[in-house]
Amino acid sequence: MSWCCDPVLGAMEGLLTRCRVGSRLATSTPQLSRSFPHRCQHCAPARGQRLVLSRMFQPQNLREDQLLSLEGRPGSLTCKSQRLMLLGGLILPASPGCYHLLPYTVRAMEKLVRVIDQEMQAIGGQKIDMPNLSPAELWQATSRWQLMGKELLRLRDRHGKEYCLGPTHEEAVTALVASQKNLSYKQLPFLLYQVTRKFRDEPRPRFGLLRGREFYMKDMYTFDSSPEAARQTYSLVCDAYCSLFNRLGLRFIKAQADVGSIGGTMSHEFQLPVDVGEDRLVICPSCSFSANKETLDSSQTNCPACQGLLTETKGIEVGHTFYLGTRYSSIFNAQFVNSHGELSLAEMGCYGLGVTRILAAAIEVLSTEDCIRWPRLLAPYQVCLIPPKKGSKETAATELVEHLHDHIIESVPQLQGEILLDDRTHLTIGNRLKDANKFGYPFVIVAGKRALEDPAHFEVWCQNTGEAVFLTKEGVMELLAQVQVV
Repeated sequence: MSWCCDPVLGAMEGLLTRCRVGSRLATSTPQLSRSFPHRCQHCAPARGQRLVLSRMFQPQNLREDQLLSLEGRPGSLTCKSQRLMLLGGLILPASPGCYHLLPYTVRAMEKLVRVIDQEMQAIGGQKIDMPNLSPAELWQATSRWQLMGKELLRLRDRHGKEYCLGPTHEEAVTALVASQKNLSYKQLPFLLYQVTRKFRDEPRPRFGLLRGREFYMKDMYTFDSSPEAARQTYSLVCDAYCSLFNRLGLRFIKAQADVGSIGGTMSHEFQLPVDVGEDRLVICPSCSFSANKETLDSSQTNCPACQGLLTETKGIEVGHTFYLGTRYSSIFNAQFVNSHGELSLAEMGCYGLGVTRILAAAIEVLSTEDCIRWPRLLAPYQVCLIPPKKGSKETAATELVEHLHDHIIESVPQLQGEILLDDRTHLTIGNRLKDANKFGYPFVIVAGKRALEDPAHFEVWCQNTGEAVFLTKEGVMELLAQVQVV
């Protein structure tokens, strides 16, 4: 089992501690739970424009009974992430197992893809994009056209040619590399990956984005010159996965796993431990051993590595790695010229990350029953500004909020496009603060009664520390300047 710690959390807590000692800080009642600030550029507004909540495309005030009718199946809201994402207007059902991903979710997903890109490219990954439509003959060559059965979404074109909508791309990428006839060992390894939609004809899609028929996945395929080099690459990619989940602040388990229909000789799953998980995992507290229970004899209770007593937990699979050897390269003749001038088959590996599943699983693990909590890197917006209610005694502070917004952009330019102004001033501050808490913005800045003081003090809700503090404009700048960028 692997655990993670967050240096940004420590830095923020230290800053708040220093501010708390100063005269400009007063603490309010703690209510919010953990979250962490970060950003990635996306849809930044033009200079001088402000992002306002009233113009966001987002279904509001949906009730659970309405959601059940949208899902089309009674009693189908069986997990927290599904319910929160539907109630919050982050996703909407299109058909069984397929969802519209709405703006907040797309922003979070694009940030996740950016982090994945960083980790994959840091180990030499090269990004490609292969067609979703995959010819049947590729799958027939590996016998997976028959082996995968009804899971493959199949279709025929007007000429009667058979295809499937790819759930994975081992056949396609191996055929692609095999088409290059003059590869040298000096060019290897190749680490080719993509982030695309995948399709699987699930018999019972459920749990929202955790198990659907259409989903986003990062799939990497590696080609090495020897088994030893391929195992080194395998370890390298696994380490990159560990780095990814640590950066997201997610506790995970790397478990030995079955190779299944993909094949190969070695496989590991990356699991987030949570009760709603469909996989049963066994862990040894005495050593580092962990495995999917399906890989062990049903009567086995002791760890095969140290004979310690195994404990059991449930998990959501968010990543999977396979050492394939020549399982596919031998079929498609993916060869290279070795150091002796002879043709050799490439040693392969394949590595998946469920992109939309990571989003949903993170919400499942981190959120309360009523409020979404994001990994610090993935929050759709980092800051939400709440001006006073129109017609209230504090209305004069509205202009101060607008000036504060502009000053943040000028002083902390990395937050361009990350600040959302809740301009629904017909609602009370309390109602809007409740909504902000529900959506999980790392920082919520409120202009209430103390904004009329001299100097003005803004109430800043910091989800990463679980408290609210009052800060002057200078204090707000000092706090937000600590927000790291990707």
